Amino acid sequence: MNVMAAGIRYPYADPPAEGEAIEIAPGVLWMRLPLPMALDHVNIFALDDGPGWTVIDTGFDSKRGRAIWQRLLAGPLGGKPVTRVIVTHHHPDHIGLAGWLQAQGAALHTTRTAWLYARMLVLDEQPTPLPEQVAFWRAAGMAPDLLAQRMAERPFNFADVVAPLPLGFTRLQQGQAITMGGRRWTIRMGNGHAPEHATFWSQDDNLVLGGDQLLPSISANIGVYPTEPDADPLGEWLESCAAFQPLARDDQLVLPGHKLPFTGLPLRLHQMIENHHGALDRLRAHLSTPHTAAECFLPIFKRDITGGAYGLALVEAVAHLNHLLHRGEVCRTMNETGAWTWVMHDR
Repeated sequence: MNVMAAGIRYPYADPPAEGEAIEIAPGVLWMRLPLPMALDHVNIFALDDGPGWTVIDTGFDSKRGRAIWQRLLAGPLGGKPVTRVIVTHHHPDHIGLAGWLQAQGAALHTTRTAWLYARMLVLDEQPTPLPEQVAFWRAAGMAPDLLAQRMAERPFNFADVVAPLPLGFTRLQQGQAITMGGRRWTIRMGNGHAPEHATFWSQDDNLVLGGDQLLPSISANIGVYPTEPDADPLGEWLESCAAFQPLARDDQLVLPGHKLPFTGLPLRLHQMIENHHGALDRLRAHLSTPHTAAECFLPIFKRDITGGAYGLALVEAVAHLNHLLHRGEVCRTMNETGAWTWVMHDR
């Protein structure tokens, strides 16, 4: 199959306005919630189940977010209740208001990993970074002045933007069938951006609910964190993309967690794989001499990164280095500052 043939297309040029919805298929509404960051929105979808709605993802928990939800419930959702919340993965922009909707009577359906991670992180509120977090930043080569600044600041806490999650959920599993919006869907799991990330593939038409696993024009962050500092999420991401390729068709309308719904999934999966292979090739050339993770932004991202995106870039740089380490292509040595320096193995 020529994956370049159809290209990537966007049937909807503009997203829904705040508090409004676009019907993108019978019984399927597309809405958006704002985010206070460079990626300034998250897509949410509502599927009409008759007496109530199934909602896919929720946005951050904030006064503004709750107010927008009240407008959505009274307006586009026609006053019918949300009876089921489907959370694709545990990240706060997707699970933030799940507990709030549960408190109003909705049932939560998500993967076991997503629920455990989210509930653990909501309960793990810290006023300053933990020693393990500081050691991770130092090992990644964070500059001393920035490290000192981070050590004195209150870190990001899930509890800041995620409502408390009541005890109890319904588990979503790989290969399971689920009915939503009058359609039968097959659940397919991805990994790498988040562990056990659920996507949903309609058996009855061309819709795919992709979450952050299937994004059209931006790359999902692939990061390593102090919870599992030697993980290889990039390897898991590449495996997931390859596993989705036999399922992908040009006519499928993918409903992503961010940006615009799109067609051309075969090409997009090809791009997502090749983008990382290109970054790895540039990184291999860069590591002909030793470097820390913080010194690898230019070859991986093709630009230096500072400011608010620095933290995401750092964890993704570690992910690319860990991938090469798992493949046996690099070795690392801790220097006198406590940072790992990475270099290609001698051939």
